[in-house]
Amino acid sequence: MGEEAAQPQPNSDKEFEEITKEPSEQVEYSWLAAVRFDVPPARAYHFAHQFRTSSNPNNFLKGIKWSPDGSCSLTSAEDNTFRVFSLPDYGGNYAGNACSFAADTDSYTANLVVNGGESIYDFCWYPFMSASDPVTCVFASTTRDHPIHLWDATSGELRCTYRAYDAMDEITAAFSIGFNPAGTKILAGYNKSLRVFDIHRPGRDFQHHSTVQGNKEGQSGIISAIAFCPSHTKMLATGSYSQTTAIYGEDNMELLYILHGQEGGVTHVQFSKDGNYLYTGGRKDPYILCWDIRKTVDIVYKLYRSSENTNQRIMFDVDPLGQHLGTGGQDGLVHIYNLQTGQWVSSFQAALDTVNGFSFHPFLPMAASSSGHRRFQNLDDSSGDLSLSGDENCASIWSFSSVSMADNTGNMDL
Repeated sequence: MGEEAAQPQPNSDKEFEEITKEPSEQVEYSWLAAVRFDVPPARAYHFAHQFRTSSNPNNFLKGIKWSPDGSCSLTSAEDNTFRVFSLPDYGGNYAGNACSFAADTDSYTANLVVNGGESIYDFCWYPFMSASDPVTCVFASTTRDHPIHLWDATSGELRCTYRAYDAMDEITAAFSIGFNPAGTKILAGYNKSLRVFDIHRPGRDFQHHSTVQGNKEGQSGIISAIAFCPSHTKMLATGSYSQTTAIYGEDNMELLYILHGQEGGVTHVQFSKDGNYLYTGGRKDPYILCWDIRKTVDIVYKLYRSSENTNQRIMFDVDPLGQHLGTGGQDGLVHIYNLQTGQWVSSFQAALDTVNGFSFHPFLPMAASSSGHRRFQNLDDSSGDLSLSGDENCASIWSFSSVSMADNTGNMDL
C-alpha cells in the first residue's frame, strides 16, 4: 500500500516518530454485502448532550469522518474540540442490529476529547491509520491562527506541527488540508497558494506553489477543499471560494484543468473510486456537480441537496463500492444517489436541523452523520437558555440493511 518511508528528521520540539510504515498485521476488509438503500437505516448510536455545556449550550457539530480502518469516528465542533468515538462492535461479529435510542441520553461518551485552540477549519485522518498499530493512529488539523497540528488519536498528545509563514514572517493558518495517498506529504490550501509539507520534516520546511500565475490565470481565492485521486494517476483536486475547481498533477503541481460551474464557493471535492469522476459541492449552492475528468467540457449531471441558504460546509461521501453518494442538507435529510445514472435512490431523516457531515463506514454497512447550526438568541429572551431536542446539534451512527453478495448476484442473473 504505502511506499517505503525515509528516516524521520528530528523536530525542534521532539523527535517525530515514523508513521508511514505499513502496519504488519493490518487486516484487509471489504463490503461483504450489498447495502439496501431503498430501506431506511436504523440509528445504531447517538450523541448530543455531551456536546452541550453551560458555557456553550448552542455548541454544534461541523463534521464527522470515519477512520480509515473503521475503528472509530472523529467529529469537529464549534467549541473548537475534536472528539473520537470508538465503534463498540469493531473487531467483533457485527450483527447490524440497531440500539435503542433515548432522546435524553447519549449512547456513550467520547473516548478522547482534543482542544484545537481556535475555530476549526479542516481535519483529516492519516490514510494508513490502524488501531492495531498505535504509531499510525494520528489525524491532522488546521485551526484559525495556528499551524497544522498532528494529533495522537489514542492519547490526544500533539505529535508535531507544520508551520507556514506569510510575507511578514508570521504564522498563517491553512484553510484546508489533505494527506497524499502514499501518506508521505500533507497538502495545505491558503489564499491563492498551496503548500506541501513532508511529514518527516515537521517545522517550517515546505514547498510553496502559487495557484495564480503572473498573468492572473489559474485559480484565485482561498483554497477551501483538497482531494487526491484514489487511483494511480497522481492527480489532485482543489476547490476555491472563487467558485472554481482545479486539477493538478501531484508530482510537479502542474495545473491541468480549471472547472467552472459552481454557484457558490467550493467547500468539498471528492473523486470517484475509479478516479474517473470528480464531485464538487459549494456553499449556498443546491447542487453537487459530477465531472468526467477525462472530458471536462460539460457537467455530467447534478445532484440536488437543500443547501441554498447556508454558508456551512456540507460534506458528502461515496460508498466503498463506489456506486452511491450520500449527502445531507438544511432540511435534515440525507439523500442517496446512484452514481451510475445520477438518479435519486432514497432519503431518510437524520436530524431536525442541518446535516453538515455524512460519512460511509469503510467496510461495514454503516454511516455516520453530524448536524447543527449556529442559533442566535433574541435579546428580549430573559431566560438565556436554549432548549434543544436530542435530534438537534447531534451525531449519529446509522446501520443499513444489506443482502449477501451471493444473493445479490443471484438476483442479477435472474
